[in-house]
Amino acid sequence: MVEIGAGTGLLTARLAEVATHLVAVEVDPSLVAGLREKFAGTSNVSVVEADVMESLPEQILARAGRGLPYIVVGNLPYYIGTAIVRRFLETPGKPRRMVVMLQSEVAANVCAKPGQMSYLSAQVQLYAAARVLFQVPPRAFRPPPKVRSAVVRLDVLDGPAVEVDDTRAFLELVRAGFAAPRKQLRNSLAVGLRLMGAEVDRMLAEARIEGSQRPALLSLQDWKRLYYAYRASGAAP
Repeated sequence: MVEIGAGTGLLTARLAEVATHLVAVEVDPSLVAGLREKFAGTSNVSVVEADVMESLPEQILARAGRGLPYIVVGNLPYYIGTAIVRRFLETPGKPRRMVVMLQSEVAANVCAKPGQMSYLSAQVQLYAAARVLFQVPPRAFRPPPKVRSAVVRLDVLDGPAVEVDDTRAFLELVRAGFAAPRKQLRNSLAVGLRLMGAEVDRMLAEARIEGSQRPALLSLQDWKRLYYAYRASGAAP
């Protein structure tokens, strides 16, 4: 088990009670020193000073004398939470599962179903089955933040949720589709892909997707059909 952002060790102590081995990761050197002192006598806890945005998961595990498989837990900083999630989902050494706390609105976005999807939803759900476990009110923290939080569970898939020949190119197409998310899909795609409306209409017809709907309504399977229609159109780079 890998805890991201162990801080002063409050959650770390609880996790140590149930984990076979816990790798507590913290980037702040002063907090690292406190963690090492606090858990010096706890044999199943390893404290690693590292920036998870700069180090690969397997490198962090190796520094603790551990290896694959692993799971990730943590109360993620709001300003970088989604970047950390993406980092672990897109790395070759993916975890089996992530259970992390995010800002409530971000958690809802990550777990959204077709009708409320966003680029972030598609990006995360390409790699993991996502669901919100529970909400965390501001009063659970000292001092209480001005926003609500939620704990999300991400069960990492063995492979992408849809079979595509290039996941990076697929996600670039999805990103382009959300270039103007409040507009109709045909208009958003025209903006994102820099194509003429007639070219976009041909792609949509090939993918059997109604262009008057908004991008949020599309499922990953819809995006897959659109991706291959885009590739077949000759407009893809």
